[in-house]
Amino acid sequence: MTSQSVQLDPLNSPHPIPWGWVMATLAEGTPKKHSYRSHALTSPDGHYKAYSRVQMQTELEVYQSRVSSVLFVENLQTGDLQAITATSPFAENPFISNSADLAGTISIVIPISWSATGDRLLAREFESIFCSDIASDYALVWDRTLNRSSTVAPTKIEYTNAILLGWSAKCGDRILFRAGNLGETPWKLWTVDLESETLEAVSDRPQTYGQVTNSVWAGPQMQR
Repeated sequence: MTSQSVQLDPLNSPHPIPWGWVMATLAEGTPKKHSYRSHALTSPDGHYKAYSRVQMQTELEVYQSRVSSVLFVENLQTGDLQAITATSPFAENPFISNSADLAGTISIVIPISWSATGDRLLAREFESIFCSDIASDYALVWDRTLNRSSTVAPTKIEYTNAILLGWSAKCGDRILFRAGNLGETPWKLWTVDLESETLEAVSDRPQTYGQVTNSVWAGPQMQR
């Protein structure tokens, strides 16, 4: 990142993606593959750890570059590692940087919270297109008991951008977003369930759980 103390984010999210790294990598101006590993998030019971790998294929023309990612969950008791993928529009084919359909797209997933009991993982799936004002969040939820993932976002409301905030403090099984139209204020709070049912939230606030570890990949991020 350009600064260790300042974290940039296109949506000013409280859970920033590595946007400084994306911009610095683009500035190199050389067609190349680059990799970044996110922080690790350990579940409250200490049994699982989640982190993501972001891969970027830079091109001479910025709008042809591609950013993709995969979320990993590691069972700290058995050492088993599995990939969790979202079903949002730009996340269906991770790491395919030479696809004409995906050129210019950005799809970055990062873990932001476990549930209070550690049975569910909540991740932020940020999607955008280079050189545009298109940018919004999806929520990727993995249920470790069912080993099933869901990708959700606010539905049946009018908005251009949604920001994932965390779990709802009032309804712990629902996900809290702030959403609205670009250039308009104020943006409202909404809760979304795993079926994407969307309800307006009044005086709600986000909850997050789990321990963040940054020291595992301290220093300059890997570029391979």
